[in-house]
Amino acid sequence: MNFAPYQSSPPESERAKSPPPPLRSPTASPKPAQPQRNTSSVAATTDPWAAARAQRLPSPSRYQDNDDEDVGGYQDIESQQFRNDYIGGEALQGGGPSYVGSGNIFETSLGMPLGLEALLAYLVLPPAGGMILLIFERKSDYVRFHAWQSALVFSALFLVHIIFSWTKVVSYMLLAVDLLLIIWLGYGAWRNAETLDRVEVPFLGRLASSFVDDE
Repeated sequence: MNFAPYQSSPPESERAKSPPPPLRSPTASPKPAQPQRNTSSVAATTDPWAAARAQRLPSPSRYQDNDDEDVGGYQDIESQQFRNDYIGGEALQGGGPSYVGSGNIFETSLGMPLGLEALLAYLVLPPAGGMILLIFERKSDYVRFHAWQSALVFSALFLVHIIFSWTKVVSYMLLAVDLLLIIWLGYGAWRNAETLDRVEVPFLGRLASSFVDDE
């Protein structure tokens, strides 16, 4: 028997009511239409750089290094000649620079080859050889560096020889050091003459380089 209270309709026949629809947000005001740029008028204008691009660059031969005033260049104040710094047509073809200026980094005051003169700084009674080259050599920084280094290194060794002159053992050891330094530094000065690389001994070599750079 069903003792449930009387109901007009079973509970499952009633459904929950749906919530009321949300309020509609006010419509956003439309963005103002931006004016369109007339690109055709910009493209139709005359290119201000057209005339510059139409000009052709001058030929490199115009800057050849010679003494002709009609070819171009500048007037050298010392030699009173028309010169310029163009390296030549061979460099443009991969043949290396053909310009030879008035100065030469491999030129020496005594007229000897660069490597041979730098070698003499260590062979001719160091440190006397280096001091002599410092007096007569004025053009080559490479030779002057080795002259400074020879004068500094072997002057210091000469003082050490005087201090230890009372013992023959140490004197012979210092003499061997002198010969090794002469061979090593002299060979380095002769071998690196083409590249101008400096073979420096610790401290005194850097000091010699500073003397040359400050001259």
